[in-house]
Amino acid sequence: MLYALHEAAYNAAIPLRLAADAARDFWGSPVNPAGRSDYGRKLFASADLVSNMTRRYGKPEWRIDEVEIAGQSVPVEMDTVWRSAWVKLQHFRRDPRALAAAGQRGPAPSVLIVAPLSGHHATLLRGTVRGFLQDHDVYITDWSNARDVPLYEGRFDFHDFVDHVRSMITAIGPDTHVVAVCQPGPPVLTAAALMAEDKDPMRPASLVFMGSPIDARLSPTVTNKMAEDRPFTWFQHHMIHTVPSPYLGAMRRVYPGFVQLYSFMSMNETMHRDAHWRYFEDLVKEDGDAADKHREFYDEYLSVLDMTQEFYLQTIEIVFQKYLLPRGELVHRGRLVKPELITDIGLMTIEGAHDDISGVGQTQAAHALCSGIPAKLKELYVHPDVGHYGVFNGTKFRRDIYPRARDFIRRAQPAAARAAA
Repeated sequence: MLYALHEAAYNAAIPLRLAADAARDFWGSPVNPAGRSDYGRKLFASADLVSNMTRRYGKPEWRIDEVEIAGQSVPVEMDTVWRSAWVKLQHFRRDPRALAAAGQRGPAPSVLIVAPLSGHHATLLRGTVRGFLQDHDVYITDWSNARDVPLYEGRFDFHDFVDHVRSMITAIGPDTHVVAVCQPGPPVLTAAALMAEDKDPMRPASLVFMGSPIDARLSPTVTNKMAEDRPFTWFQHHMIHTVPSPYLGAMRRVYPGFVQLYSFMSMNETMHRDAHWRYFEDLVKEDGDAADKHREFYDEYLSVLDMTQEFYLQTIEIVFQKYLLPRGELVHRGRLVKPELITDIGLMTIEGAHDDISGVGQTQAAHALCSGIPAKLKELYVHPDVGHYGVFNGTKFRRDIYPRARDFIRRAQPAAARAAA
């Protein structure tokens, strides 16, 4: 019912949005002399704000057509190299001739960035992809919106996520380095542990966990406490809703992205209110750069996707209530998951001292679980000045965090691969 009400509210706002669009076009027109007046600028800013607050935010484009390497512009093309109904494995191919001109010759380490399936699209990691593209052959998981997956495609749960990760690592090939951002940490570690136990020749060369809830018992945040304080049945009854028509996934039970978005925005209500007020003032002052940054952020932040009921509820139970992985009790397809059996896969954990989603200690817990990995293949880093988003995006990611991850991957690269490069 909530999903249908949400859609009804959106449709009911269409006349208001159309009126706001018309007013914005009128007062923003360069041929309207009154549009440059203080009164005109305020009307334009008001109409723009109303339009943005009532419109539909679709999935953003990747907008990665090139990357700068050693001062050279290197063209980039994206294509899908593996897929299921639930994900597209996207590969960002760098032009080899431009790479040679930039001083990079030979094969680069393959990096699989496992994007979170937690409400936002994989494009939230656009900055992460750009960073790793400087020195690596980059792949990323582009997860599907559950509301667009027909019922006949079946279920998708935590264990399916693990299987998908393993299949994609295998599809990329041996010596792949896996970067798990936030939510994928536990299932990625699960997949790596199973591959290590099986002595799978396609097991990854290294794992890099960024702000991941490997052990959510440590330094619990508001998000962790909410999951812990409420019974499992509360999430079943209050967070799960049915996709309405005309979506392809009509009748599928999901955790809607807009529910999570409202929850996150309510946690930082003052910050978002102030940001929109500054945006209004920037429009009035005709500060285009500041306004563009605001729009770029919220175009991404307000674009959300739904998760299947089974994936969301199992994640709540496994990761945030029963802590099965750090307790050594996680069973996947009848097999006990044993991270201690990983011996030859590099492990790096990256945390932000101000992370309000995955508290300090939750990610680095992977080091204790992976007791079989020698110290020379491990690295732990806590950035003193970033929060959750800053761990994988922004200036400090580019300046401080990415170079450390790059150097760690180089050290973890198998000797044969280093020699070939």
